Amino acid sequence: MECGESSAPVVRPQGTGSLIWTRGALLELKATRAETRGAYGLVDELLPPGFAPPLHIHYGEDEAFYLLAGQVRFACGTERYEATAGAFIFLPRGVAHTFRVVGEEPARMLNLLSPGGFERFFEQDGVPAPDYVLPPDSGPADLAHLRALAAHYQCAIIGPPLAP
Repeated sequence: MECGESSAPVVRPQGTGSLIWTRGALLELKATRAETRGAYGLVDELLPPGFAPPLHIHYGEDEAFYLLAGQVRFACGTERYEATAGAFIFLPRGVAHTFRVVGEEPARMLNLLSPGGFERFFEQDGVPAPDYVLPPDSGPADLAHLRALAAHYQCAIIGPPLAP
């Protein structure tokens, strides 16, 4: 289905969207670009303690996060933010950002990508998950692969993850 063709509602109980294991995390695609007429992609993320993507810049979309559980430290430009359950964080396109799950517990957050499309990055970066559980430790990310995939989605990896 192409962007803009869907006119049906999307109803997706927990664990019924596409489940993806990527870099030690479990992601569930709640809504895709094709399902929202291009408006956004929505990803439910279950992230292990210490999870931290590299510093990066999105050129094609804004990102927003709503933290459902856990504690996450965000960096956007030169600012740092500590977030706990109930926090909302908006990260505008064109500004370098990253985050790190802090503490001993996993974090769970909703990631809204607007406009939609970047959720396909996660599909291509990961593998289908058999169930709604965190994956076994996958080791370090292949940075060359990550950079090439990010570039395909108008995103640039420009630095290391946020330090603990």
